[in-house]
Amino acid sequence: MITQTKETQAALSPTTAWELLKEGNKRFLENREANRDLLKQVAETSTGQYPFATILSCIDSRVSSELIFDQGIGDIFSARVAGNIVNDDILGSMEFACKLAGTKIIVVLGHTSCGAVKGACDDAKMGNLTVLLSKIKPAVDAISEPSDESQRNSKNIDFVNNVAEKNVKLTIDNIRRQSPVLNEMEENGEIIIVGGMYDISTGEVNYM
Repeated sequence: MITQTKETQAALSPTTAWELLKEGNKRFLENREANRDLLKQVAETSTGQYPFATILSCIDSRVSSELIFDQGIGDIFSARVAGNIVNDDILGSMEFACKLAGTKIIVVLGHTSCGAVKGACDDAKMGNLTVLLSKIKPAVDAISEPSDESQRNSKNIDFVNNVAEKNVKLTIDNIRRQSPVLNEMEENGEIIIVGGMYDISTGEVNYM
């Protein structure tokens, strides 16, 4: 498997970059990860990096973007925060990744049974976590069913997963609204912004 160079990165279109991620997850599911020399890639990227994708995912230990998309060193920028939400720092990082470093796709990746989403569903409060979970609450409020309050909590895993999926969509909306840089790049066809849900029980990424 090649290490990305300035030339190979430039040759990729946003849709081709998306296909590379899809193919990587397919390899992961089939347990046939690409043959790559990671130490060689360390050496090859020591003088520069040319990733093709930026992935915003949760800090969940089961959701490592490099592994589930079967990517090597220098292939992706990986931003991780509980609940895969955005703030100014993450948006700035994404703007650097796309505008200055040349990545072709942003993937907002949620996952099933997300602990941060469960906390938002339960209206949990604890220190700085309270502020983080408040950014997921709009997704909780946007899911109308079930209407029975006794079913709108972390014990209802279908509700949790519906909220997680909605949270991905709202995060994408926030990226477009809060970053004129990234919104313009997408409108110009320089990047695409997509959402996905990772199933922690199967390893599969389902795209929105």
